[in-house]
Amino acid sequence: MATAGDIIESGKSARLRPAGGFALKSAQQPAGPFEVAAGARKPTMRDALVTGLLVIYPAFAAVAAIIAGLFLAGAGSV
Repeated sequence: MATAGDIIESGKSARLRPAGGFALKSAQQPAGPFEVAAGARKPTMRDALVTGLLVIYPAFAAVAAIIAGLFLAGAGSV
């Protein structure tokens, strides 16, 4: 494996490309069955409701589990 010293002693300079010169292009293939094509549709109210439920439901479930746990822990000492 070449080390930094080998490269410097060889006398060859490294050729770097400019930062803004060549940019890789994204793959031009259609979206798969579980992907939405970019710009295919705008978000709707239904999307907002589903996202809200996906966020709120686990929070309520966690609070309910904690309350149930505290209730059951207290019920054993009666």
